[in-house]
Amino acid sequence: MLKDSVIDGILAGGMVSVGGAVLLSCDNRYAGAVLFAVALLAICLMGFNLYTGKVGFLVNAHGKKELSVTGWGLLGNLLGTLAVGLLIQLALPALAEAAAAACGKRLDQLWYGTLIRGFFCGILMYTAVWIFREKKTVAGIVYCIPVFILAGFEHSIADMFYFALAGLFFTGKSIVFLLLVLVGNSLGGMCIPFLQSLKGGRNA
Repeated sequence: MLKDSVIDGILAGGMVSVGGAVLLSCDNRYAGAVLFAVALLAICLMGFNLYTGKVGFLVNAHGKKELSVTGWGLLGNLLGTLAVGLLIQLALPALAEAAAAACGKRLDQLWYGTLIRGFFCGILMYTAVWIFREKKTVAGIVYCIPVFILAGFEHSIADMFYFALAGLFFTGKSIVFLLLVLVGNSLGGMCIPFLQSLKGGRNA
């Protein structure tokens, strides 16, 4: 299970990286935001292991197996984004320059702004995956992904790719930024199921 969780995590991180590369390549931000959805579409349809797609479900299913799959998946996500980021940096240096500019702006954000941006992205990621799981439709993915991008919210796994691509991943400021986004994504992902648990029910 450990090996499968990590491998599926690497694949998920790779797909998010592809989505991030497409977004950086598009002159039209609206087109880029829509095309980025290919990442979560592939992840959900192929059963890969994306941290931001799973963490919210730990509220209702937090046994040893679920915690292990989610945690090792996060490691895989990190490895996948690092690998693809370095490869694209070598093959497409113009994208690395675009990523560096985008990462510079991210690092100028106030810490609580980063946390809040991560929080709302987490809500949208949970919503997209919940709709896919429970309603058997990709509509949530198609809409939620462009929404979080166009709103300026932060996705921790995508940001791992951007910083890897920019060659800025292993700086203290970048690591603090990524941890803030990760915490925000986690809290946001858990927000809806936690509040629903307080009323003793689930979405219809």
